[in-house]
Amino acid sequence: MDVGRSLVTELDPEAVLQRLLEVARELTHARYAAIGLLDERRERLERFLTAGIDPDVHRAIGDLPRGRGVLGVLISDPRPLRLPDVGAHPQSYGFPLAHPEMTTFLGVPLIIDGQPWGNLYLTEKDAGEFTAEEDEETVVVLADWAAIAIRNARLYRTVRERRDELERTMRGLETTTEISRALGGMTDLDRVLELVVKRSRALLDARAAEIALGEHHVLAARAGEETDGRGDRIDAPMIFRHRTVGTLTVIDRLHGDRPFNEEDERLLQAFAASAATAVATAQNASEEALRRSIEASEAERTRWARELHDDTLQQLAGLRMLLSGARRRGDAARIGAAIEDALEQITTAIGDLRSLITELRPAALDELGIKPALESLAARFERQTDIEVDLDVTDTRLDPEIESTVYRLVQEALTNITKHARAQRVAVQVEARGGEIALVVRDDGTGFDPQQQSSGFGLIGMRERLALVDGALELQTSPGAGTELRARIPRR
Repeated sequence: MDVGRSLVTELDPEAVLQRLLEVARELTHARYAAIGLLDERRERLERFLTAGIDPDVHRAIGDLPRGRGVLGVLISDPRPLRLPDVGAHPQSYGFPLAHPEMTTFLGVPLIIDGQPWGNLYLTEKDAGEFTAEEDEETVVVLADWAAIAIRNARLYRTVRERRDELERTMRGLETTTEISRALGGMTDLDRVLELVVKRSRALLDARAAEIALGEHHVLAARAGEETDGRGDRIDAPMIFRHRTVGTLTVIDRLHGDRPFNEEDERLLQAFAASAATAVATAQNASEEALRRSIEASEAERTRWARELHDDTLQQLAGLRMLLSGARRRGDAARIGAAIEDALEQITTAIGDLRSLITELRPAALDELGIKPALESLAARFERQTDIEVDLDVTDTRLDPEIESTVYRLVQEALTNITKHARAQRVAVQVEARGGEIALVVRDDGTGFDPQQQSSGFGLIGMRERLALVDGALELQTSPGAGTELRARIPRR
């Protein structure tokens, strides 16, 4: 009874079997004990565990029994079997050369849920033969206890494995949801790829994870330890709208020796589907941003070409005609007057070229900072448009990239006001607030409906420029109420 209680409290099947061998030897005074476990078809022994045999002898014996001879009798007829001399049995196969001598024998089947599961073998009782009244009855009771213990241990292991599998599935679903939420608002392709490989590696506790993009499987992102690419791995295709975006791969389990299974494969495939949407969206955003950038550059080139053609080139052409006409007439007075006119036109052309160069990159921005550069910009804007500008700018040097961003934002805002606002007054404020720069451009013009899409590049270009410095843009406007543009930019 004590042994039975100790057996059924053990939840490890292997520990139950080892305990059964020890107790059976102790209760029957047998020198050797063994347990043979049947295969799924219950036709032969799949495992054979022993107790009492020296390890060196165990190795010398070689292959373990598979269920022939006397052991096969218990398989075909699962009932207790006692023999005074196992070698004398008609079906005895004998023993290998290195096998220890064995005479007396007692075998009892292990019955679990009404089915033979294996057999318990005992040999070489210390004194005499195994008895029916004591040894056989004791071992039968012990086998019944062992069957209950093994069944409980197997059930416990099954429940534990299902619980662990459920926990892994829940963690996977939580991670997939978290990643989908994080990827939903991200359009930077490199950031998306980095997040996908890191989270997929953590999701399956993998040694490494990588993403290959395109038809030629170009490696685009990797996380984890270096591997040779072999070993236990799962390859999950990333499919978006019936198009293969790439392949997500995890390689080797990082902790423990449990290989990847079908549940891991299903989990990675579900994650790869979400990742494919994010990667495809980021790729489209990158392509769209590049397209808009090229179109904006072409529009700028067209504008500069028009400016040079309409102003500078026309001035130079007029200057040439003036001087050529004076030279043909040969009149000194006309030549002198032409030279005076030419000097005035050259001075005007130089001023116009300076203005163009300043718009491209103001020298004051690099040499003096954002305040003088914006003051010069506001002065030129007032001269060209007759729109009054109220300027309130911090007199602090900022990082060159931040200064350039602020200058271009104000420049683009003033250009938009000139084209669309029909304003009389503009207020520009640039203020350093703790760790960020606050920019406000406000006009008293006609305003517009922000829901209406614009074909221009003004606001799109502003948002893309701010994204490069982790800034944000807000726009407040309505028809007839003017426009207020607010931008926040981290100082570093």
